[in-house]
Amino acid sequence: MKESNKIRLDHLGELAERGDLTLVGDEPMSRHTTLRLGGPADVWAEPHTVEGLVALLTGCAARSIAVTQVGAGTNLLVRDGGVRGVVVNLRRLNAVERFSDLGPSDGPSATVDAPGGSVRIDVQAGCSTGRLLAAARRWGLGGVEFLAGVPGSVGGGMVMNAGTYLGEFTDVTQSVRSVDRQGRLITRAHAECGFRYRASDLPSTEVVVDATLRLPRRDATAIDADVSQLRQHRRQREPTGVHNNGSTFKNPPGDYAGRLIESAGLKGLRRGGAVVSPVHANWLVVEPTHTPRARASDLLGLIDEVRHRVAETHGVELELEVKVIGESS
Repeated sequence: MKESNKIRLDHLGELAERGDLTLVGDEPMSRHTTLRLGGPADVWAEPHTVEGLVALLTGCAARSIAVTQVGAGTNLLVRDGGVRGVVVNLRRLNAVERFSDLGPSDGPSATVDAPGGSVRIDVQAGCSTGRLLAAARRWGLGGVEFLAGVPGSVGGGMVMNAGTYLGEFTDVTQSVRSVDRQGRLITRAHAECGFRYRASDLPSTEVVVDATLRLPRRDATAIDADVSQLRQHRRQREPTGVHNNGSTFKNPPGDYAGRLIESAGLKGLRRGGAVVSPVHANWLVVEPTHTPRARASDLLGLIDEVRHRVAETHGVELELEVKVIGESS
């Protein structure tokens, strides 16, 4: 990496003086991902308001500075060379509000109307999935029980259509609002978001700021039962005591990535401090006590080897569920 390619705080000019922006230079991305891997971001930015975000995006566009949005880092692998430009995180934009009751004629929804009707929820991108689930449960609203198995933030969950066997974001989303590099607020209805298995058509050139959900009324006891069952299921099948992103690969049609990896004899396969979990083969994890300390290159090398071996054994090309960003060292 050439030093001339790096962005410094003084490159941002008057943006560094705004009271509604927190900017930090050379921020280690290992502090902001559950894998605890990755080199530094040139500038880490946390807008306090939507206006601050708009100013940041337009200011960076005017200076030809690259912008990368990240959520809670639960599905993110950052390369050892770090990320050039500005990395923006919306954790300070985390409000969740309940609005009007909705009837069957109150606009399109991916969900089936519940007998008790539905309620509109507006939630900002930086809201954690756990906080959204807790708010819905408190208001007697279902539809987001699947979030008990999805760590992270709403913005990141929207972009990748996160979910579990209980559901996914497409099931409850009415619209998503984002900001483009020119500072324009863009609202997309559900049909325009292109939600599909662990992906969407929400542009990477825009920053998701909030979403409108439609949640059905549901008894709190039934909500708690589904949440408890999902959490127990995860506890029984997930590795502990390691840094991880959950599932590394998407399940191919009609099969499971974990089954393919295990049947190829790859459980326990290691590269440095990165290992195919002996507990769940689709979890490629990082051992925090390994010496020397694992690097992103270890995990990326392990990912490549697993993909190659599964393709060789089963003729199946595994697709990453984890998002990879940044530069090699």
